[in-house]
Amino acid sequence: MPIYLFQVVKKDGSRGEIIEVERSMQDPDPQEHPDTGEPLVRIYAPPNLTFRHTAGKTKRLLEDKNIEKAGFTKYVRDKMTGDYYKVVGSQGPDVICR
Repeated sequence: MPIYLFQVVKKDGSRGEIIEVERSMQDPDPQEHPDTGEPLVRIYAPPNLTFRHTAGKTKRLLEDKNIEKAGFTKYVRDKMTGDYYKVVGSQGPDVICR
């Protein structure tokens, strides 16, 4: 079930404690704090998604062994000549001249 954020509204109108409430999408929003009975308002926040595309995972996927296993060819540019040399893969020429 999804977890929603709610914040306590104090008597003077200021905001207080933030609580997490696990509930169904069909359930109505709670109107009071379950322990103190103070009024609550819902806080809208971005969803907490799992990180499928992190920098570390991208780096691992772009390692030479994974590139070759996927059937791609990787070229690296030589800064002195400007030519591109094949470092991974079996397809294509060994050197691409500028």
